[in-house]
Amino acid sequence: MFTGIVTDVGRVRRVEETERDRRYEVETAWDVSGVDLGASISHAGCCLTVVEKGQGWFAVEVSNETLSKTTLGDWAEGDRVNLERAARLGDEMGGHVVSGHVDGVGTVVSVTPEGGSHRLTFEAPAPLHRMIAPKGSITIDGVSLTVNEVDGTRFGVNLIPHTWDHTTLGGLKPGDRVNLEIDMLARYLARWQETA
Repeated sequence: MFTGIVTDVGRVRRVEETERDRRYEVETAWDVSGVDLGASISHAGCCLTVVEKGQGWFAVEVSNETLSKTTLGDWAEGDRVNLERAARLGDEMGGHVVSGHVDGVGTVVSVTPEGGSHRLTFEAPAPLHRMIAPKGSITIDGVSLTVNEVDGTRFGVNLIPHTWDHTTLGGLKPGDRVNLEIDMLARYLARWQETA
C-alpha cells in the first residue's frame, strides 16, 4: 500500500526487452542499500517489484498486461518517474490509501496557471469517470490529489507549487497520458452497486 506522497523523482536509465516482458532500470536519489530485493515501489502510480539494484539504481520487470493497461509502455531512457516506497505501519498518512493498481489511463485536456498554482483538467476513460467525485481523492501518476470538479468524463485538480515542482506533474501538457487510480472506497461502492 502507498499514500500517494512522492518521495523521489527517478529517471529511467535503461530499457531492455526480455524474453518474458520488459525490464527498466531506474536511477534514484534514495540510498538503495535500504531497499530490499522484492520490495514494492510505486512507479507513476504502478506498484512494481525490485528485482536487482546497484549504487543509485534499481531494476523492475513489467509484464505485458501492465504495459498494455498503463503508461509504462511509453517509457524511454531519460524519462522522469514519480517514485514512492511502500508505506509501513506507523508512517504518517499524508495522502490517502493507494493500492498501486492503475485503474485506467487518462489524458491531459488543459493546464492553466491560477495564482501561484496550476489547474489541470483531465479526460477519464469510461466507465471509470463515474467513480470520480468532487472533493474525492484520486491518484494521478502516483500523486494523491483532491478532485475539484467533475463534468461528464472530465475532472479538474489544483496543483500547489510544491507538487508542481517536486513531481513529474509539473511537466504535463495537453495530450499527455497519465495513470489514474480512483479512490478505493469508490471502487468498492461501484462494485457493490453492480451486484445489488
